[in-house]
Amino acid sequence: MQRAVIEYLAWSARPDVFSFHYPAGGWRSKVEAEILMAIGTVAGIPDVICIFQGRVFALELKSERGRLTEVQRTTQERLRAAGVTVATAYNFDAAIAQLATWGLLRDRRAA
Repeated sequence: MQRAVIEYLAWSARPDVFSFHYPAGGWRSKVEAEILMAIGTVAGIPDVICIFQGRVFALELKSERGRLTEVQRTTQERLRAAGVTVATAYNFDAAIAQLATWGLLRDRRAA
């Protein structure tokens, strides 16, 4: 789903939206994990980050049966406290709807 959302953004985001994935997940050796933590890597960062007009939007992607981990919940709370707009989407359509709600997608009627 993440790849599909990133591709959708590449084709449908407003021109000045900067979107990316923060690659903190996945398996790491103990040494590599310690190095990443030492240089500031943060666990639980949402899957898709978008920056638009000086605002930051963070979208966590989950399957329909997926659940946020405690680390993800805590990280989302910290992001909100810092002024980031955060949401969790439980399928592709919900993700696209959230991006549209945030005003990050081009108006398809104008295209």
